[in-house]
Amino acid sequence: QVRLVESGGGLVQAGGSLRLSCAASGRTFSMSAMGWFRQAPGKEREFVAAVKRSTSSTYYGDSVKGRFAISRDNVKNMVYLQMNSLKLEDTAVYYCAADLNPTRVWVFPKEAYFDSWGQGTQVTVSS
Repeated sequence: QVRLVESGGGLVQAGGSLRLSCAASGRTFSMSAMGWFRQAPGKEREFVAAVKRSTSSTYYGDSVKGRFAISRDNVKNMVYLQMNSLKLEDTAVYYCAADLNPTRVWVFPKEAYFDSWGQGTQVTVSS
C-alpha cells in the first residue's frame, strides 16, 4: 500500500498563490500516476490535475487550466500543485491520490483510476 500525506494548505486572498505538497511512502514503485482532486462543501469531488510517472504527461481540469501546475519528483516520491491566481471557487479540501496499477491505461484521469488517497488539506480563498 501507499501512504499519501498532503501539506501546504491554508488561507489565502483571492489572486494569491499557494503550493501544495504530497509525500508518498510505502510501495511507491507501484505508482503509475499521481494526482490532485478537490471537494468543496456540498459538492462532489472534482479532478484538478494529474501527472503520469513514466511520461511526465500532465492533465488538468478545465477550471484550473492556466492557473495551476502539477509537478513531481520521482526520487523524493513527491508531487506538488502550484496554485496561482486563486479564486473564491477554489476553496475546497484538496486530496492527493495515486494510481497503483501500472497496467492501467487511461486517456484522461478519473477518480476511479486512483487507488490510494491522502487525508486532504484545506485551501480557503478569501475576498
